[in-house]
Amino acid sequence: MTTTLEKPPQDVLPYQGAPKAKQRSLFDPEIMFPAIKSSFVKLNPVTMLKNPVMFVTEVGAAVTTVELFFANAHHESFAFVLQISLWLWFTVLFANFAEAMAEGRGKAQADALRKSRTITSANKLLPDGTTVVVGAETLRKGDLFIVNANEIIPADGEIILGAATVNESAITGESAPVIREAGGDRSAVTGGTTVLSDQIKVQVTANPGESFMDRMIGLIEGAKRQKTPNEIALNILLAALTIIFLIVIITLKPYISYTASYLKLPDGSTDQAAVDKLLSATSITVLVSLLVCLIPTTIGGLLSAIGIAGIDRLVQKNVLAMSGRAVEAAGDVDVLLLDKTGTITLGNRQATEFVPAPGVTVQELADAAQLSSLADETPEGRSIVILAKQYGIRERELHEHPDAEFVPFTAQTRMSGVNMNGRQLRKGAAESVKNWVAANGHEAHPAVADAVDKISRSGGTPLVVADQNRVLGVIHLKDIVKGGLPDRFTRFRAMGIKTVMITGDNPLTAAAIAKEAGVDDFLAQATPEHKLALLKKEQAAGHLVAMTGDGTNDAPALAQADVGVAMNTGTQAAKEAGNMVDLDSNPTKLIEVVEIGKQLLMTRGALTTFSIANDVAKYFAIIPAMLVVTFKEIKPLNVMDLKSPYSAILSAVIFNAVIIVLLIPLALRGVKFRPMSAAAILRRNLLIYGLGGIIIPFIGIKLIDLVVNWCHLVPAPVG
Repeated sequence: MTTTLEKPPQDVLPYQGAPKAKQRSLFDPEIMFPAIKSSFVKLNPVTMLKNPVMFVTEVGAAVTTVELFFANAHHESFAFVLQISLWLWFTVLFANFAEAMAEGRGKAQADALRKSRTITSANKLLPDGTTVVVGAETLRKGDLFIVNANEIIPADGEIILGAATVNESAITGESAPVIREAGGDRSAVTGGTTVLSDQIKVQVTANPGESFMDRMIGLIEGAKRQKTPNEIALNILLAALTIIFLIVIITLKPYISYTASYLKLPDGSTDQAAVDKLLSATSITVLVSLLVCLIPTTIGGLLSAIGIAGIDRLVQKNVLAMSGRAVEAAGDVDVLLLDKTGTITLGNRQATEFVPAPGVTVQELADAAQLSSLADETPEGRSIVILAKQYGIRERELHEHPDAEFVPFTAQTRMSGVNMNGRQLRKGAAESVKNWVAANGHEAHPAVADAVDKISRSGGTPLVVADQNRVLGVIHLKDIVKGGLPDRFTRFRAMGIKTVMITGDNPLTAAAIAKEAGVDDFLAQATPEHKLALLKKEQAAGHLVAMTGDGTNDAPALAQADVGVAMNTGTQAAKEAGNMVDLDSNPTKLIEVVEIGKQLLMTRGALTTFSIANDVAKYFAIIPAMLVVTFKEIKPLNVMDLKSPYSAILSAVIFNAVIIVLLIPLALRGVKFRPMSAAAILRRNLLIYGLGGIIIPFIGIKLIDLVVNWCHLVPAPVG
């Protein structure tokens, strides 16, 4: 390979990587002030039309603003109309503020990534085998480039030659380097990450503007967030309720006018004072206020914020959702397909027990096992050395035995070990070690075969240890189930979610691990076809299915799954097939994704329940207070003893605005996740948010009414 043919451009600087976005407080000033500005920008009626409830509220605010100029002509108090108008505008602005805050949290993270980007140079490989240094922005899909140690990878690509250690902290925020190599499921590399060792040849897989970093920025910003089916259904419900109450309010005025004609004095003449009171209590300003208080403004004002905040919570977990649909689908998942290795187990078998043969002490077996594993750098070999220390065997180093001859493991011998001080120590597969000892004219004790059989039936892997002429015993290797998983699976079971472990192990081993982990079912000796078939079978039965994957062989199932979480370290095919990407490449993140999806649905359900109950309470609080001045008979219904129709209306409008402000933190943070069934969640929502939605308005409106009258903010009733 030749040297550079031309100098790099002077403005080409190393790409220092995008640091992981910092965790921001709920009301970070860097987010709040732009959100305040955005609240006014969102007053555009075209924008507001996307939220029918808040659009009606904005129209109501505009109507009362116009009514200010006709207050005297319509026999209304200018101060009263002004207060109503200001509080209605406040309601609309804070609903916009809640949405802008949710959007701002995502955009702030995207800006942090964008600001950290600089132009990067690339060692582009030419057809004649030479390289030339060019700006990374000139690379196109299909181009080849070389990356050496301590150089920045200039573009997304697939390694086609070589292997290297890569620092991916620019993307994942994690400092631990990872291995990337050609020809496997770990061949994808991301622009902006750093090669720490060796040299790799990479083929570009994305044009400028289409890289993973670009997609990451776009997804985080959420500018093109689509509404989910449940969100659309809820919008339809809110629009229907708004239309119903709009019809009620429109017909209320003529109904009141008709009723007024029947208000007579004992002599048969019209009771003009009663008529004036009734008409005053149903002025345009009052009716607009009544409409805004009765339609579901609470959930209408927070709905968009809830959905965007769900995506933001995933971003904080280092998971990118391709759309809001994926987040919400996670909340409806009732079947989880989990890969065994790396998800349910630690990923490497560990030595957990020494089983000595008759006449052999466990210390003698541990000593031989450790010596035979000194040169074994596999995770299994290291775990044997560590286990031996628990039996009092001092950990020894290779340099302490310069004359030792270490025997590496091969597929032919299926053994490894060491020759030292006249001893020949071996460890390996039971049959291989048995034959090796037999070749020296000896046989293993029958108890060793029993131990091997017992370990195999339990789902473990037996390694037999021998000292040339005799078998010393068996090492029990097993897949270690990650701590806390059985409890988490129990929690999912309580929510009605079925967990299925997928593994390439034989059914015996799979059954043992599945039992220990506490999953509901397992699929053993799984192939890509088996995964896809299982997934389709569950979906055909009416289930929503989630799964994780990182390889090209996982791509069909990831594309078919309702929630497919692809690992960032996986192949390009896997990342394009899934509808989420886990930047940390932690397969257990699927469990957190489902919890966040559930939390989003629980938050929306809780606030919807509160909003509807809230509207019912306001209806029974306001209507009696409006009419009691004219119809004394309904005074018992004015249980809150609100002083006048004006104070009742103004208090309700103020409460309606303030409650949105108070619920913004809940909408952004979400209701605390609890593993419950749908029926249990409904009961809880009705008890806490339903009952609370009825009680809180009565208390809040009454307190505000006392303040309003104490401050003389409303006129006295007519007559």
